[in-house]
Amino acid sequence: MQQYDVIVLGAGISGLVAASILTSQGNRVAVVDSYDRVGGNHLDWSSPDGYTFDVGSLIFQDDSPLLRHFPELLSRYIPIKPSWGRLNPQGKITHYPISIRDDIIGAGPLGVARIFASVLYARIFCRRMDNAKDFARFWVGAYLLHRSGLETYMRRFYGVAADKIDLELARKRMLWIAEYASLKNLLRRLLTRKKPRAKNRQMARPREGFATLYQPSVDKLESSGVSFKLSAEMHQICKTVFGFELHLGDSSITTTRIVSTVPIEVAEKLCGTSTSCGLNTITLITLYFSFSGDRGFRQSIIYNFSYEGAWKRLTVYSDFYGRVNDREYFAVEVIAGAVTSPEQAETDFRLHARQNHLFLGDLKLEGSQTLTNAYPIYSKGAAASAADAIQRLRAFGIESMGRQGAFNYQPTARVSTIDVEVAIDGN
Repeated sequence: MQQYDVIVLGAGISGLVAASILTSQGNRVAVVDSYDRVGGNHLDWSSPDGYTFDVGSLIFQDDSPLLRHFPELLSRYIPIKPSWGRLNPQGKITHYPISIRDDIIGAGPLGVARIFASVLYARIFCRRMDNAKDFARFWVGAYLLHRSGLETYMRRFYGVAADKIDLELARKRMLWIAEYASLKNLLRRLLTRKKPRAKNRQMARPREGFATLYQPSVDKLESSGVSFKLSAEMHQICKTVFGFELHLGDSSITTTRIVSTVPIEVAEKLCGTSTSCGLNTITLITLYFSFSGDRGFRQSIIYNFSYEGAWKRLTVYSDFYGRVNDREYFAVEVIAGAVTSPEQAETDFRLHARQNHLFLGDLKLEGSQTLTNAYPIYSKGAAASAADAIQRLRAFGIESMGRQGAFNYQPTARVSTIDVEVAIDGN
C-alpha cells in the first residue's frame, strides 16, 4: 500500500499546476490519470505524411502564469502570429467577434435604423435577463444579434440554444459584448488616446506534439518527488480512519487529501455520491484536412457565425508550422448534435465550404478524432447543479477544481493556472 500526502486526480493543466503547488508546500504527491499521458484534453494528431493538428485551437502566451510553475516550457513553444476572423451570415469573412463596417454599416440605412431601434427597445423593455440570449439581446438588440450570427454561434459553441444557456456563464464568456456595446465605453474609446502597451507573444506547442511540450514538466515534478500513475483504472475512493484509499486496477494508494480535476460525475462515481445532477458535456468531432488551391481567406482561425453549417471553428496549422509538400492543412471543430459522426461532419463541412466559396481546390480528409467530455455544456441551471455536486464532494472530503472539476469555463492555460492557484490557496 503506497502512501501519499495528496493524491491529484487528473494530469491536465489543472492537475499539473496543483501538483506543482502542493509539492512546493512539502507534500508527497501522486498524480493519477486514466489517460496514458499528461496534458488532459490537450491532444494532437499527426499523419504519416507530416501534417500535424490539435484538437481545438490551442494558443499560449509567453507571460502566462503557467510558466511560473514550469519555466522549462518556454523554450519548447513555437512563436506564432495568429489572426482571427469569422464567416458571417452574409457569406463574408470579416472581423471577429463583430465588425462595425460589415455588421452595422453594411446593413444599409434601413438596417442601421433597425439595429439602433432594436437596441433602444431592448434597453427599455428587456432589462430582465434569465439566459445568454437575454444578455446578448440587452446589449446589441435582437436584430443585430440575429444579423451578425452571434446567436447561431452561441448555439454551436455551447451545444444548446442561446435561451437555454446559463446567464452567469454568458456574463463571464461574453463580457466583450457589454464592453463593445456600452455607450460609456464607446465614448471613452473615442475620447481617450490609446496608450501603447507591450504585447505578449502568442505561441503554439512544438511540432512534435504535446508530449514533447509537457515532458519537462513531468521531469521537474518527478525530480521533486511526484509520482505519476497513468493509464490508471480508478475504481473507488473509500474513507478510512487515516484519510482516503483509492483503489486502482491492481493496487491501492492512501492519502489524507484528494484534489480532483477530473469531471465532476467521474469523481462522484468514485466516491459513491453520484446523483442524477444533469451535468452534460460536449462531444467534439475534429476533422483534419490538407488542401491545395484558394482557401478564400487570410486569417489563421475562422469562427462560423453563419446560419448554416455544423462546424464552429477552423484553425490553419500550416500557418504555424509551414506547408507540407506545398499543401496547407487545417482542423475543423464540430460539436456533435445535428451531426453525430465524422462522416456526417465531413459531408456537412464540404457542402458549407462550397456554398461560401471556401477551399476551392483539392480538399482531402487526412483523419478525424472524437473527444467526449471536451468541455461542460452550460445549460440553464447547470451552474447551480454543479455547485451542489461540488459541495457533496467537499462534504465527502474531495476538493474539486479546474475546468472539469469546477464545471468552470477556462478558455486558456492562463485562466486554468490562476483558478487552481486561487482554489488551493483558499483551502
